[in-house]
Amino acid sequence: MKQNPVYRRESRVSARSIRIPMVLMVFNGVLSAVALLNMYSVISQVKAAASIQYTSFMEMYELLASIEFIMLLFIMPALTAAAVSGERERQTLDLMLTTLLTPAQIIWGKLLNALSVMGLLVLSSFPPISMVLVFGGITWMDLAALLLCYMAVALVAGSMGICFSAVFKRSTLASVVTYGVLAALVAGTYFANRFALAMSSSRMARFGGLMLPGEGAAAKAGGAFYLLLFNPAVTFYAVMNGPAEGGRGIEGLCRNLGVEFGGWVMERWVLVSVLLQMILSGLLLMAAVWFVDPMRKRN
Repeated sequence: MKQNPVYRRESRVSARSIRIPMVLMVFNGVLSAVALLNMYSVISQVKAAASIQYTSFMEMYELLASIEFIMLLFIMPALTAAAVSGERERQTLDLMLTTLLTPAQIIWGKLLNALSVMGLLVLSSFPPISMVLVFGGITWMDLAALLLCYMAVALVAGSMGICFSAVFKRSTLASVVTYGVLAALVAGTYFANRFALAMSSSRMARFGGLMLPGEGAAAKAGGAFYLLLFNPAVTFYAVMNGPAEGGRGIEGLCRNLGVEFGGWVMERWVLVSVLLQMILSGLLLMAAVWFVDPMRKRN
């Protein structure tokens, strides 16, 4: 199979740069420091009470996985927001387009390079996270679900960064817009549901506390709730609350948002959410290809 020329070039440039080793050192240094501090806390509890609190290892797993998720959410746009706009600023994009390379190959090569860095970060971080396997509480299937969640957030954040990098000519503007839209996707969909819950409660109060059809503490899911399927943070919450609390995390989220749990989608929330996020990533990459294509203005 022929290797993408853009990916081959980007990977060689990354291998010669000190940027990726520095990112790896900081990324794994933070995770290792948190893991060692938690282990020190557990050992101190054992010395004081002569008993092991196995819940401490699950708390360590949740903390490490959450820190890694947040760092991936911030690192991926930083790796991709300057992918195309940086070529424009260096005045090399037009040269690339005069070769036999297609716009799709350019976009795909840039994304592959960012995903390879993400894969290196995730694989190198597994030793501190997999320490919980020694004491039980999670299985390899839980780690596989966590890896699937990381892949989804990397695709969404990475494709979003490449899309806005293709739309805007300046890397700074592309980075700001990428982080703004990503924050709106993560926080905006949640607050939209909180607003829908507040509106439902106000309608109940207006009618003297009487429950109207489709309202109340267990109302049916509306369109705002299914927007959370595109939210990577909700997918991560559902994955983490599986092994951590012995149940499906989406049920607790439904209770908090006043939505009745049930249905095919809610019972398979993680798989449906990851699939929709991959579709969203594909649409963003298609938009990036269209904006890079020099023939679009003529068409």
